[in-house]
Amino acid sequence: MKNSDQLEPTVFAIFGGSGDLTSRKLVPALFDLAQDRSLPVQFAIIAVGRTKLGDSQLRQRLRDGVNRFSRFGKLKTAAWNKFAPHIHYQQGDYRKPGTYAALGARCDALERAWGTKARRIFYLATPPSLFGVIPRYLGKAGLARDREWARIVVEKPIGHDLNSALALNTVLRASFEESQIFRIDHYLGKETVQNILAFRFANPLFEPIWNRRYVDYVTITVAEAVGVEQRGENYDHAGALRDMVQNHLFQLLCLVAMEPMVSFEADEIRNKKVDVLHAVRPIHHDAVHECAVRGQYGPGRDGGTKMTGYREEDNVAPDSPTETFVALRLMIDNWRWQGVPFYLRTGKRLPRQVSEVAIQFRAVPHQSFPPDASLGWQPSRLVMSIQPDEGIVLGFQAKYPGPKMQLRPVDMRFNYRESFDAPSPDAYETLLWDVMKNDATLFMRADQVEAAWRLLTPVLDVWAATPPGDFPNYAAGSWGPESTQGLLLPGQRWPVPTELRRPKTLPKTRAGRRPSPVPVDAPKNLNRKSSR
Repeated sequence: MKNSDQLEPTVFAIFGGSGDLTSRKLVPALFDLAQDRSLPVQFAIIAVGRTKLGDSQLRQRLRDGVNRFSRFGKLKTAAWNKFAPHIHYQQGDYRKPGTYAALGARCDALERAWGTKARRIFYLATPPSLFGVIPRYLGKAGLARDREWARIVVEKPIGHDLNSALALNTVLRASFEESQIFRIDHYLGKETVQNILAFRFANPLFEPIWNRRYVDYVTITVAEAVGVEQRGENYDHAGALRDMVQNHLFQLLCLVAMEPMVSFEADEIRNKKVDVLHAVRPIHHDAVHECAVRGQYGPGRDGGTKMTGYREEDNVAPDSPTETFVALRLMIDNWRWQGVPFYLRTGKRLPRQVSEVAIQFRAVPHQSFPPDASLGWQPSRLVMSIQPDEGIVLGFQAKYPGPKMQLRPVDMRFNYRESFDAPSPDAYETLLWDVMKNDATLFMRADQVEAAWRLLTPVLDVWAATPPGDFPNYAAGSWGPESTQGLLLPGQRWPVPTELRRPKTLPKTRAGRRPSPVPVDAPKNLNRKSSR
């Protein structure tokens, strides 16, 4: 990152400035950037909200958030006292022109005090219902007029379906040019997500085999152990397909499947990602049941703890048809991936939190070793773990020590925490930094958002027309509904998510040898309720 004295003065105007996202994510990220000297010397945070607050009240609220969520740990008074004077509060109604006139006057006053022009970043940390309102008023107030210095950041979801996404993009582009619009997906700020590009295109070892000739299938898993928590009302109008697949999982799909870029320019990378979505085989309405599975968790147990079902959660309808689990089988029709299935799955109340991409390579074309030499043999697999631990695991076969030829699966592991003596920045730090330096590489362009919605529209239509008759269909604490098995082609299976942490040393046997490790995918380890 640049030193702070190399950055232009910046005003962060956060709409929804008194809300949860601001206190949990945005201000802690800006504070951490300040501690790393990655903010300009001259900067201001103007929190715009409808709540009646003073600067001191807001600063105390945000201090609590920084104390809880900063990666620097417990807040030091001196550091906060240096940062807090940059925070200001402005109360106003988002639907009244006076709010925007006052914001513009405040920005002008800061520029006069600093004696220089400042970048103005307008961040929409509000409910999605206001995404189509605030940009209009910013445009009418003339705050979007300066194409070089004004930028707008929009949180997901970008629309509720294709039509609403098209309408929102039309509103945004009426006041801002596409180059000024940053559609944020915090998943793309995670180190391992960005490392997919580095791993593929900075190393000559794997890219030559990153294709249909060597890859059997790909699985992308984003699993959550929690339920809907306090999001019941909002989640019940969204569901897992809108909440996770259209953005997070499709972003991972694009990074894994995209063609090599000519340069690291933002639009070059985004062009390659859009190409992937255009190459995904359309899902026809009459084939939705063949390549898409939905689920909803019912009551279950986590050890001795009883977990409630989705329909018993707060602010959820007792007969809700909303899915909390989605699995898809997608095919990419191009020369690189023709015939290789991509399996995507995400859900709530699964056994543990994990996000990973698993590349399952094809088996060797001819097995030269005798049958008794291959105990627990399995094809090679590459796993890129995104959370909770960040790293990469490559599984392959090796000879087990001894006089006989016996092959066992082993792992090579790379762990960010163990390999680099530097903390990984929070995703919002990375993304806010990129907005400041006008780097749109990790942000969604309008055509990518619209292409993703087009792919999922048939699924949304069919599911809306045929309410599920079997909900809930998986127990909380399991890996989802059994029907996910029907998505898999013969010989393929859902992988058990990888443990990135190194296993504990195995005890020695009487003969002085350590017992052979059980393969992570061994059938004896399968949970009866597992989605595999």
